[in-house]
Amino acid sequence: MPSGIENIKVSVIVPTYNNEKYLIRCLISLIKQTLKEIEIIVINDGSTDRTKELLDEFSKTDCRIKVIHQENKKQGAARNEGLKIAEGEYIGYVDSDDWVDLDYFEKLYNTAKKYNSDIALATNVRIGNGKTKKRLNIENEYFATSLQNKIDIGNQSKNPCPTNKIYKKSFLINNKINWQEGVFCEDKLFTIKAIYYANGIVSVPNVNYYYYRNPYSTVKIKEKNHLKKIKQDKENAKKLVLKFLKEKNANIRDKEFWADSFELKILGIPILKVKESINTKKYCLFSFIKVFERKINEK
Repeated sequence: MPSGIENIKVSVIVPTYNNEKYLIRCLISLIKQTLKEIEIIVINDGSTDRTKELLDEFSKTDCRIKVIHQENKKQGAARNEGLKIAEGEYIGYVDSDDWVDLDYFEKLYNTAKKYNSDIALATNVRIGNGKTKKRLNIENEYFATSLQNKIDIGNQSKNPCPTNKIYKKSFLINNKINWQEGVFCEDKLFTIKAIYYANGIVSVPNVNYYYYRNPYSTVKIKEKNHLKKIKQDKENAKKLVLKFLKEKNANIRDKEFWADSFELKILGIPILKVKESINTKKYCLFSFIKVFERKINEK
């Protein structure tokens, strides 16, 4: 599926599922980018609304738009499919209910090239429930190369957002950095791996990614089994992140990345929970009352 654009600088991968209400806003923000050497890869992940029809019509208006229709496999699988056909030097991920400044990819690409950086990141603005909040506010241009600085620059321990960044494609491919498939919270392991392997991360001020808190998002569904699945996937993601960091003997601050390592329940009620970090275990009653901490290597 050639895009008709030579020397593509950024491939923008957009997974979407039943999002006809916000999809057009997202696509317009991409089509109107000041960086013209982009391709827009939209993966329709088994939508049952008018998403397919909208995408087919939009693809006729701009040769840079590529559309993949697939059965529902969740965002991780959709993003992996997009990466398989991406032709750009860098990869950007935009969720279909979000949007970006019109100079977003131009600024991130130019700054990434300036430092030959594997990753560039922007301010992340959350919008929803009548509120606007900067979850990550980038005020200065800075090239971080140590692991701790790379974690700090994007507030990774608290805000593991994959979408306010661009990634050099060759770096993702060479380090086999893919998305977990069939799960929620697929962003946690992807971003920590990307941050770990990156030669550096450069922050880019004065440009924004807008994250919309969609009230109809799949993570907002209140059905009991669905909520249980989200909770389980979230805890598993934390465990995988901690396991990865420990396997790599990551030289970072303790007590930033936590995962449950033990839980005692009586009649379904959590009584004792043990949380583990890089070098510390924390013992909690009823999951939230901290009793004490100890270093893992203490006798």
